[in-house]
Amino acid sequence: MTDAVDALVIGGGPGGATAALLLARAGWSVVLLESKEFPRRKVCGEYLSATNFTLLEHLGLAAEFRTAAGPAVQRVGLFAGRTLISAELPRPTRCHSLFRNLGNRGVQNSAQWGRALGREHLDTFLIRHAARAGVNVRQPWSATDLLREGTTYHCLAQSRVTGDSRKVRARVVVAAHGSWEPGRLPTQARRPTPRPGDLLGFKAHFHNSDLPGGLMPLLVFPGGYGGMVHSDAGRVSLSCCIRRDQLSHIRRHGREETAGEAVEEHILHHCLGARRALAGARREGAWLSAGPIRPGIRPAGPAGIFRVGNCAGEAHPVIAEGISMALQGAWLLARHLIAWHKAAVPGATLEQVGQGYARAWRKAFAPRIHTAAAVAHWAMRPAAVGGTLPLLRCFPGLLSWGARLSGKAARVVTA
Repeated sequence: MTDAVDALVIGGGPGGATAALLLARAGWSVVLLESKEFPRRKVCGEYLSATNFTLLEHLGLAAEFRTAAGPAVQRVGLFAGRTLISAELPRPTRCHSLFRNLGNRGVQNSAQWGRALGREHLDTFLIRHAARAGVNVRQPWSATDLLREGTTYHCLAQSRVTGDSRKVRARVVVAAHGSWEPGRLPTQARRPTPRPGDLLGFKAHFHNSDLPGGLMPLLVFPGGYGGMVHSDAGRVSLSCCIRRDQLSHIRRHGREETAGEAVEEHILHHCLGARRALAGARREGAWLSAGPIRPGIRPAGPAGIFRVGNCAGEAHPVIAEGISMALQGAWLLARHLIAWHKAAVPGATLEQVGQGYARAWRKAFAPRIHTAAAVAHWAMRPAAVGGTLPLLRCFPGLLSWGARLSGKAARVVTA
């Protein structure tokens, strides 16, 4: 049996769920395939900058997000060796209109700052709203094959529970399956050959942390980098990336049983700020791991296939912009597709729509990817870090400048 729809979305994370929701609200018939059951934990920094509030309000998620998320993040910091530096996080140039019009000054002020929310909550909120908007959510279902026939794509989908299969036919396919899982889809890469310089991601939550409120520090240690932030339910999230060869080295010389515990010990040994913040903390569950990450901008797909999220491009997590790029990129794509569908772009082909979307995506996010690469390569080199720490101690405002370059105050979504 074949389902014929306007759009097929493969992946139900922030990018896929947002694109599906926006298209469904515009009258499109949409099927969304998500291979995992929600809620589920995921390796991610969890931070959303204040520039996302316009979109969250449009999606109907602003109040829900504000209730569940952690406290406002007002300062950016650096924990490197025995050095602890902080500076104010840059705010968007204009306060979100909804909160600007509210009389509650506390709500208005909170809208000027980013906040963090666990992916087990954020992703569930988004996919639930997509289903309410009319998206046919199939979960846990995987797309096992995707073939083009004429002007449409035929996808073979399979349930990960029952093994049942169905075919989905759509003219537009949104690839939102991330960048870590290989597969047979034209937007999926082959399984990579392990390399010493591969960056592997780790994440854990901690309770009873002494991390100062409102502070999101960058953690710098040999062979890697990480970040900490107050997330939901009183938890502090610690996420990081470390080179494969560095991880192998510390595991050979350490006593920890798991890779995550070895990474935690490595960070605490090299970061006084992290050691102080977690001195009396209790870790929630086991460390999560994923990767290797593949930073960079992916090539555009064939006509009719559009990438969002990490499938479109991935910045080093060092700048904590991954979720923001996924949400905002999905909005850019939906805007281009809806304009094409309404003939607001007369005579345009899907290939031309893809070219316009790719240009808009690069304009919005390429600077963040380049900034993230520069910061990440600096952070993983102890000699480079040591040589610049005196300058950063004298001029902590450079941290604010770096956060602005990473897109913390850049508005992509308009009202």
